[in-house]
Amino acid sequence: MTIDKLAVIGGGAWGTALAQVAAAGGRETLIWAIEDDVVAAINRIHQNPVYLKGQKLSPAIRATSNFSDLAAADAWLVVTPAQHMRAVLSRSPCPKMPLILCSKGIEEGSGQMLHEVARAVCPSSPVAVLSGPTFAHEVAAGLPTAVTLACDDQTLGEALRDRIALPAFRIYLSDDIAGAEIGGAVKNVLAIACGVVEGRGLGQNARAALIARGFAEMTRFGLAMGAKRETLAGLSGLGDLVLTCSSTASRNFSLGKAIGEGKDAAALMADRRTVAEGAHTAPVLHRIAKQKGIDMPIVAAVDALLRGAVGIEAVLETLMSRPPRPEAH
Repeated sequence: MTIDKLAVIGGGAWGTALAQVAAAGGRETLIWAIEDDVVAAINRIHQNPVYLKGQKLSPAIRATSNFSDLAAADAWLVVTPAQHMRAVLSRSPCPKMPLILCSKGIEEGSGQMLHEVARAVCPSSPVAVLSGPTFAHEVAAGLPTAVTLACDDQTLGEALRDRIALPAFRIYLSDDIAGAEIGGAVKNVLAIACGVVEGRGLGQNARAALIARGFAEMTRFGLAMGAKRETLAGLSGLGDLVLTCSSTASRNFSLGKAIGEGKDAAALMADRRTVAEGAHTAPVLHRIAKQKGIDMPIVAAVDALLRGAVGIEAVLETLMSRPPRPEAH
């Protein structure tokens, strides 16, 4: 199996960065974007000043807002915001070529993982998941990055890996689609919590403890949902968690930091052109955890904070007064 021409669905920072990877060596790559200004800038000046300002893009990248232009692609990298994936795929002439899902989240209304959404909308398309610790600006600049590519068809996974991988963009194969998606979704919520710790000035000890206990929550949830422990401990789980919980380059961490500094959560989320996916994932993740009896106190706290149901001091008091328990639980 050979994969040659790739199309990227979504002209945000991450979609643009992946197009840069796909276009390495002058390989023709097409970006579909809904924003006319993004399409025009990519085609005219080979930049995306809206979402990835200052990064010169390969001239092999071309942009379009017409789905019919994507018909010649061998595979689509789907990089739409998680909550819009169903709508975007429903608008497209549903392809039979592979869909590589590169967004991170859980659909808020249905509670479905994104691979479930893609399979429901495009049942004839094989589905893979690309996830890991990836800041878009670093990937676009060619800085060293490693990711997980999860696919239950080994032949397809190897073909996709061979087409996308670069010396500075290393891909590790997995057959655990659910695990790769769960890590990427849960870490966004935990990053908001870490941002709150930073914004509140609670110190590095607190953030390290929160990352470790957050990883325990991610693992409990993942195992209950059928993920493999080694996937959760890998690039798409622990690796992405550490990155996203450690830098204001993370939209989710930045949102939490602003909340920790005293800003209103609802106002912050309304005033963002880029999406902090953890804000959408928190309520559905908390809902699923409650339904399945999975203990996720940090996720519950983030959900309550974002809804304005409790203040930061009350959340901290609740978390710190939980009954003693063995660390392994």
